[in-house]
Amino acid sequence: VVRESGIVDGLVLVNPMHITASIYVNDLEYGLHQDLMDWLERVAPFGGLDGRDGPEYLHHRTGEDNGDAHLKRQLLGQQVTMPVRDGRLHLGTWEQIHYAEFDGRRPKRILIKVVGVVPA
Repeated sequence: VVRESGIVDGLVLVNPMHITASIYVNDLEYGLHQDLMDWLERVAPFGGLDGRDGPEYLHHRTGEDNGDAHLKRQLLGQQVTMPVRDGRLHLGTWEQIHYAEFDGRRPKRILIKVVGVVPA
């Protein structure tokens, strides 16, 4: 996407466009990824803290059953903005942009905005 845009210096914004999905930056190391997902499940378990789709998710009073997905998204964040330098994403050595979906029952969109300087 950055290459197609033609910019050499600027920013890329990536947004999952859904309230139960996150875009975040981290290392692409599968043990770390699993640790993160396990931590999120301990903090906001799918079945509620009591293991029975608990009443602590007041969101469930609306008829939805994805209170945990909303909380997990809040913990990981909504979007990332990354720098572009020399026509490429300027990431740290181990940085990767990740997508996490916590309620996979609906079609999703991802918004990518590229803003920057195009050479004359």
